[in-house]
Amino acid sequence: MSKTLDEQIVLVTGAGRGLGAAIARAFAREGARVAVNYRRSRDAATGLAGELGDRAMAVQGDVRDAASVTAMVAAVEAELGPLTTLVHNALADYSFNGDARDDLAALSPAAVLDQHDTAVLGALNLIQAALPGMEARGFGRIVTIGSNLVQNPVVPYHDYTSAKAALLALTRTAAAELGPKGITVNMVSGGLLRTTDASAATPEAVFDLIAQSTPLRTVTTPEEAADAVLFFASPWARAVTGQNLIVDGGLVFG
Repeated sequence: MSKTLDEQIVLVTGAGRGLGAAIARAFAREGARVAVNYRRSRDAATGLAGELGDRAMAVQGDVRDAASVTAMVAAVEAELGPLTTLVHNALADYSFNGDARDDLAALSPAAVLDQHDTAVLGALNLIQAALPGMEARGFGRIVTIGSNLVQNPVVPYHDYTSAKAALLALTRTAAAELGPKGITVNMVSGGLLRTTDASAATPEAVFDLIAQSTPLRTVTTPEEAADAVLFFASPWARAVTGQNLIVDGGLVFG
């Protein structure tokens, strides 16, 4: 069983801005019904949902809270229909500024747990909430958002990168368990994106250095990363699961 993108009902977490907003727009462009999740960015999320039209909605929910996630999935299904596709993009508050990062001597357990709560426990909460419906229908597409820093920790953001590495592991173990149920689970890992709120603090010289280090001589945009998410949700990826696609202009191979 496979569904075209215009048949899908998609929940994108952390979709009020940045990469999440680009993903929501990309699905809407292809005719999908899209739920724009937000935690605090209400105005941005409702504005985006209004831009996307009557096949979209904004929905509040904190992925770290299982009850909140269950209520969010129920609200999406009540308004848009049975959820087919889940994109876990939500990011704990973070600023990608290598000069301001915490090194190991200063890094706090709370900072590490904060990243893991959103990335890994958030994914678990979302999967558990969406699974009964996906399993009953024999179809599901789950895409997590990772980072090429797992493969190439050129800037040691220890808290953020360890969370994304754990999320990659969960993505693969989930793919192994859920594959027989008709549910695929894959990850898209971008590099530094030009430009999101999280990368706004990145010096322009760093963007230029990255561009010159890639075979494509460019820094990946949120829209380019979003297109890779569409691939994993599309019928063309129906035989693909447990994979991590790095979308960074060829900066990292592997």
